Amino acid sequence: MKLHAKATKLLSQRLRTWRKRLAQSPRRFLVQSSGATAVMMAVALPVMILGMGIGAETGYQYMTQRKLQHAADLAAHAGAARLRAGDSLSEIEAAATHVATEGGFHADTGTIVVNTPPQSGPAADNPESVEVILNHTQRRYFSLLVSNEPVQIGARAVARISATGSVACVLALDSTASGAITVSGSTSVGLDGCDIASNSNAADSVLMSGSSAALSANCAHAVGQAVVTSQLQLSGCPAVREFAPAVRDPYAHVAEPAVVGACRSRNVGSPNSTTTLTPSDNHPSGVKSIRFCNGLNIRGDVSFGPGLYIIEGGDFTVHNAGADSSAQPAMAGEGVTFFLTGSARIVINGNAEMSISAPTAGPFSGLLYFASRSQSGISHRLAGTSGSTVHGAVYAPASELVMTGNSRSSGGCTQIIGRRVTFTGNSTLRSECSNAGTSDILANETIAIIE
Repeated sequence: MKLHAKATKLLSQRLRTWRKRLAQSPRRFLVQSSGATAVMMAVALPVMILGMGIGAETGYQYMTQRKLQHAADLAAHAGAARLRAGDSLSEIEAAATHVATEGGFHADTGTIVVNTPPQSGPAADNPESVEVILNHTQRRYFSLLVSNEPVQIGARAVARISATGSVACVLALDSTASGAITVSGSTSVGLDGCDIASNSNAADSVLMSGSSAALSANCAHAVGQAVVTSQLQLSGCPAVREFAPAVRDPYAHVAEPAVVGACRSRNVGSPNSTTTLTPSDNHPSGVKSIRFCNGLNIRGDVSFGPGLYIIEGGDFTVHNAGADSSAQPAMAGEGVTFFLTGSARIVINGNAEMSISAPTAGPFSGLLYFASRSQSGISHRLAGTSGSTVHGAVYAPASELVMTGNSRSSGGCTQIIGRRVTFTGNSTLRSECSNAGTSDILANETIAIIE
């Protein structure tokens, strides 16, 4: 019995000890640190690695977006430069795409959209602006655990041409010709309050040929370089601005008029008399017109009524009043546009007194002489007396314009725009065009990223 009691007591003591140890086990687990760190690291390390990976991937995406924005800025600027040069929409798009690609944009993983004018933002519908939108598809790496969809990264930029460029009254459009603007011999050319600009990239884009050649203007601009004499006088800049941006053709948007209507006799007027011409044909442009199919030969004094004068082939000439008369032939008219097409040439001698002006509104606003864009290889020669007033643009984008003799415009607005422009006689031109209906010839325009 005593042995049994002792055994029972010992068993009870051991049970109490086990219960105490069992109750203390969670606390002992927390107190004992050996092995716990490894367990915690095993749990936390994948989370840490994933967080670091997603952070690095986010930084890479941000860097990609910044590179894409840089490419968009460069592309918009390039597109605006082509817009400033007067290029077509397809040429603007090609330039913007090329520059964006060179700037790091990859067409195989994204898209490019070029809008001119922009379709959104503060510059929406501004024809002087170019908008470039780039989109890039970025594959995922660590973030694949979050989503299987690729990340879309976008960038947008808008560049605008400033309207602070100086105004020119003489512009040569040829992009490569030597002497695109030439002042030759003992010629003296005075441009009152305006600039001269040549789009040629030649080393003698602006050429003053002969030590006596003289030119005075506000400023001179050349895409290439200039060869000038000591007789160059510039009041608005210290020297010719070489390697300047090309100047836009201000009348590139004007559609050529349709050549329609019954053919009239080329001989108009007679010596020592005054003749009035009045266009009466209903032209598709909405203005009245008259058509001459083999040139236009003016004799005596001729008054031109408002309208469109189509000269198809032959020469546009002005002759003396009579063989034995010292009277000067005269041309007068307001709201007049002469359109030359085919082989038609302007051959106006220095003894013609002119007081003519272009229309100030309508489809041919500001255009006094308009030579067809198909007239390559043709040379137009103009001169006038010292009392002549020519109000409007002489526009021959594919032809050469030669200003001969004592050509002088004593007042008003005169613009000379040709593929090439040559001065062979003393000329004075004035450019006060605020109410002439003309389009400004803006030289030295600047480009800025505005969005």
